[in-house]
Amino acid sequence: MEFSGLFSSLISIIKTISLADIIDVAIITYLVFNVLKLMNKTKATPLLKGVALIFFGYIIASQFKLKTVTFLIESLLQVGFIALLVVFQPELRRALEQVGSGNLFSLSFFRKRTVEEVEADRLRKAIAGICDAMERMSEKQTGALIVMENFTSLEGIKQSGTVVNADITPELIGTVFYDGSPLHDGAMIIHNGRITNAGCVLPLSDNLEISKEMGTRHRAALGLSEVSDAIALVVSEETGTISYAKNGVLRRNLDRQSLYDMLNNEFVQPVIDSADEVQTNKFLRRKN
Repeated sequence: MEFSGLFSSLISIIKTISLADIIDVAIITYLVFNVLKLMNKTKATPLLKGVALIFFGYIIASQFKLKTVTFLIESLLQVGFIALLVVFQPELRRALEQVGSGNLFSLSFFRKRTVEEVEADRLRKAIAGICDAMERMSEKQTGALIVMENFTSLEGIKQSGTVVNADITPELIGTVFYDGSPLHDGAMIIHNGRITNAGCVLPLSDNLEISKEMGTRHRAALGLSEVSDAIALVVSEETGTISYAKNGVLRRNLDRQSLYDMLNNEFVQPVIDSADEVQTNKFLRRKN
């Protein structure tokens, strides 16, 4: 009888579930899954564990009527939301960038991601780290020169510097170009989303039309872009302005978003286009 009553109750509950309820739960599950996946392997993961522990402690304190503990946790939660926004600011910014690029809410949840999609995500993360570093150095007027190696090999220039071979983080870039660093006067070389060398010497441009306001970093950035397909990024030590050199042309006064869009179009978009071409070829072969 007890089992029959339990089964009847379960059937009654199932009958009350509507299509809207199923869609509602599916959307929340999808959002939570993507947010957790986005924050995985970042500093947000251990912080989220700490937040979850605080909420668990709050529930326990409420159940056992621990008034002082409950009051302290409630006071902490009042300012905790703003504190989380400050702490997670880099992750939130990158999440919005991925939303804007259509990556976060793509159909990848329902299928295995391709090699090209994984590579595009890796490059986006690297570019975001570069842009974060450029913005920070611009605010502090820290001089910097970063070279994004493309198809033309820069092995000769790399040999003039120091091997780094590290993942891109804003903190590492900021440390290299810190005024007291022995590598801060040279150029940093980035290839395939990794920092390969630092403290490298670049050829200076011979262009006589360059403004006298530009220093050695700008001339070096232009000089390299004139003899290779590399892209050079500069932060002015005097003004903090961000510049972008390509094919002997220098674009100045860029903000973070403009720089991110330009680098994304230069390095990520070709990977996406290549993936689209592969998918199109597969479709045509199946059709034939």
